[in-house]
Amino acid sequence: MQAHKSRVTRGIPVGCYMKPCDNSGAKYVRLFMVKRHNTVKGRIQAAGVGDLVMVSVKKGKADVRGKPSYGIIVRQKKEYRRPDGTRIKFEDNSIVILKDDKGNPKGTQLQGPIAREACDRWPAIAKLASIIV
Repeated sequence: MQAHKSRVTRGIPVGCYMKPCDNSGAKYVRLFMVKRHNTVKGRIQAAGVGDLVMVSVKKGKADVRGKPSYGIIVRQKKEYRRPDGTRIKFEDNSIVILKDDKGNPKGTQLQGPIAREACDRWPAIAKLASIIV
């Protein structure tokens, strides 16, 4: 994992429900923890594009349902600013489910555009991405 090149606004709070954009078998997941993110007492943790998170699979195939999994945020609705001044936002919040915390995706194909910040930070996701924005 590499550092962010831009300062991504954390627009996805803990407790958020999302649809994964891969073919891992999960259809609906709930974010319950953001890894490597410290905050002050009483504040809800939040995640942004490229962050490593832990999710609980709520709907999907029986072998993945109800189990905690690692994931990486690849799209968010809340806009964020890149160093060149452009602002990026997507239509939905989306996540890629991982096999382990090293960044290896569980699925073999990704649907929709993937943010450049996530691809720079996690090279294994960049290999599977069809569109990088």
